[in-house]
Amino acid sequence: MLFEPRVIYPERQPKIELYHDNLQNYKRYNIPPAQLVIADIPYNIGKNAYGSSLEWYVDGDRTKGESSKAGKSFFNTDENFNIAEFFHFANKLIKKEPKEKGQAGAMIVFCAFQQMQMVIEYGKKHGFNNSYPLIFTKKSSSQVLKANMKIVGACEYAVVLYRDKLPKFNNDGQMVLNHMPWIVDNSVPKIHPTQKPIPVLKRLIEIFTDKGDVVIDPCAGSGSTLKAAAEMGRHAYGFEVYKEFYDKAKNEMLTTFETSLF
Repeated sequence: MLFEPRVIYPERQPKIELYHDNLQNYKRYNIPPAQLVIADIPYNIGKNAYGSSLEWYVDGDRTKGESSKAGKSFFNTDENFNIAEFFHFANKLIKKEPKEKGQAGAMIVFCAFQQMQMVIEYGKKHGFNNSYPLIFTKKSSSQVLKANMKIVGACEYAVVLYRDKLPKFNNDGQMVLNHMPWIVDNSVPKIHPTQKPIPVLKRLIEIFTDKGDVVIDPCAGSGSTLKAAAEMGRHAYGFEVYKEFYDKAKNEMLTTFETSLF
C-alpha cells in the first residue's frame, strides 16, 4: 500500500484594503459583507476640539500664547457630519441576517457621550433594533484646562448595534463587562487626533469575529482598525476621505502588510 504524503496548505493571509474614497462609493470596490463594522464618527465638537487640552497653547505652555490649534476643529466633518447618511450606507456593509444562531453581524460606533442616544435612534431607523453601551476607562484625562473647574472626563464611549439576532460572540465562557480599560500601545505611531488604540480594537474584534471574518471601518482615519484586524487574521477594509490621513495610514500604520490601496 502506497503512502500518500499529507499536503499542508499555507494559511491564507488576510486581505487588507484602504480606499481614499467616501463610504458612499463602496459599491465600486466589490467588498465582501462585514461580520463587524467599527466606526469612529466625528464628535461634532466643532471649533472647540482642543478647548480642554494644553495643545491649545504653544508647547502646552500658557505663557507662550495660543497655538495654531486654538479655536480649530479636528477636521471639517466635525462641524457637518451627517449621521443619517452615515447609517444609510454603513448599514449596507454588514452581512445579512443568517439562519444560524450566534452568527449575525454587528456594528460598533465610537462617539461622544452626548451622541449615544442619537446613534441608538438612527440605528433603529436603519434596522438595528438592539443596542447596548460600552465604556472605556482611562488612567488620566486630557482635559487639563478644566481640572480646577469640574470633574473631568476620563472615558471613551461606544455603542454596539445589531439587528434582531444576537451577533457572533466569543467570550470563552467568561462574563464580558461593558466597561473596559483603555489600553494604549505607544509603539504604534500616532497619526490621527482621535486614533483608537490597537489593544482596544483587538479586544472588540476578538469578541465579535473569528479568524477569516471581514471587518470594515468606514471612517478609517489612521488605519488602526485595519492593522488590528489584519494582525488577528481578519480581512480588513476601510475608507478615508482625507488625503493626509490616507497617506499617513498607508506609509506609517500599514507598512507591514501587503495592501491594496486606492
